[in-house]
Amino acid sequence: MLTGKQRRQLRALGHHLEPVVQVGKEGAAEGVLEALEAALLDHELVKVRLGENAPGDRHDLADALAAATNSEVAQVLGRTVLLYRPHLEEPQIKLT
Repeated sequence: MLTGKQRRQLRALGHHLEPVVQVGKEGAAEGVLEALEAALLDHELVKVRLGENAPGDRHDLADALAAATNSEVAQVLGRTVLLYRPHLEEPQIKLT
């Protein structure tokens, strides 16, 4: 679990990021999860855009994406979700 201070740090780092994964009407489909896994492996901190047709509540969908990828939700702002998962061998983001 992330502390409030760690979430603030991640939000600051993620502010300038562009969404690299987009969730459409299919929701958390297999292709979306594969793309999200690859993005988390490459970047650790990933911004996900929830499309207008994405099914369900945005907070529930953010939690589902985080659970499926073993990551943490750092922020849900509008239809944008910020997910964080440290790299196992070489973490680039140092949380305080």
